[in-house]
Amino acid sequence: MRYIPQTAGDVSRLLEAVGVARVEELFASLPAAARLAGELDLPAPLAESELQAHLGALAAAGPTGPCFAGGGAYRHYIPAASDHLLRRSEIYTAYTPYQPEISQGTLQIIFEFQTMIARLLGLEVANASMYDGATAVAEAALMIKRVAKHDRLIVSAGLHPQYLETLRTYLKWTTLRIEIAPLGADGRTDYEALAGRIDDQTGGVLVQSPNYLGVIEDTRRVGALVKGKTTRFIHAFTEPLAFGLIASPGESGAHIACGEGQSLGVPISFGGPGLGLFATNPKDMRAMPGRVCGESVDHDGKRAFCLTMATREQHIRREKATSNICTNNGLMATAATIYMALMGREGLRETAQLNHAKAEYLKGRLAAVGTLPFAAPTFNEFAWIPKRPATEVLAALGEAGMIGGLPLAGFAPGLENAVLTCATELNTREEIDRYVEIVRSL
Repeated sequence: MRYIPQTAGDVSRLLEAVGVARVEELFASLPAAARLAGELDLPAPLAESELQAHLGALAAAGPTGPCFAGGGAYRHYIPAASDHLLRRSEIYTAYTPYQPEISQGTLQIIFEFQTMIARLLGLEVANASMYDGATAVAEAALMIKRVAKHDRLIVSAGLHPQYLETLRTYLKWTTLRIEIAPLGADGRTDYEALAGRIDDQTGGVLVQSPNYLGVIEDTRRVGALVKGKTTRFIHAFTEPLAFGLIASPGESGAHIACGEGQSLGVPISFGGPGLGLFATNPKDMRAMPGRVCGESVDHDGKRAFCLTMATREQHIRREKATSNICTNNGLMATAATIYMALMGREGLRETAQLNHAKAEYLKGRLAAVGTLPFAAPTFNEFAWIPKRPATEVLAALGEAGMIGGLPLAGFAPGLENAVLTCATELNTREEIDRYVEIVRSL
């Protein structure tokens, strides 16, 4: 593939066509502080051996002890077989399977991934994955606009704040309006307030469960609120492992399930990459973003796979395209497929039970040295308020080699001194007891 950059004349004509004088004007909506003002201040190049030593030093400088942080990215055990399989060259170099005759392996992996995700989320159709949870949620909102034909989207205040920020960015130039439904005193959505906002002009209701504060929502109640209406229920999530223990989106009456799949065999890796999951029902399938791999037969009648539906159509339909996300996170989807196949139904359930049990043990112990602001049940993370300043508590835990959690100041109104703490199957009882003792000693 050749790369042919535009000439100065090409750039001038393009800018004239869109009505701006300089390329920089195209980025005017970005805050000045977020834009590069000059050249990147990069150090001189390094030899390969020097670079390896430098990266090793950076890795060693980070926390290496127990991690109790969640908030949308979760530390879980990944079976050794997963990494071994992902390193196979035919998997980690696989590209978009436009030619099914030479891409049957890639297509079958996608097909198996879709099947497993559909079962996990309790809906009939899943796409081949998306970029991450935040963009999956934003695409669900755009899908609501296409299928429900209304301009009101009611969003629970329990949605991850960064997902909400992404959602606002996506919808800025659309007619879809976001209305926030408050949380109740127990940490769940105020369902009476939510019910009072739903009318015949409401396109969708978006509720995350477990929500950003770790609270398990009564999603069946949300599903009942929209049953029989044109309003679609979008069930968002950041921790899909929870569905090994709690009701799936489909069981709750959701029309769309969307969120982050990092927990399913993808390492945290300093915040990325993520894995967007998206599922819906056959009725709305043609409005779904992304692509769908289907099963068919070849010329000889043998089982074969191909791209059945795809929204890579910007080059044809342009602004009328279903979605501008025209690809999938293939390697991360493969990682999730391997993880789910190795774990199986019972393995996912047992891991979910371990997560819940360890988080409950930690929560119970922290109740003696702090305050639990919410009474509703949680899965593997929860908010708590220490008696000392949260910054001081987290700093003390950091000095002990622990990542103690996420400070909620700036993310959750009224919880400026709260900490969002997570415990997974990887946190031992000794680590949890040590965590509590450090907090108690302050």
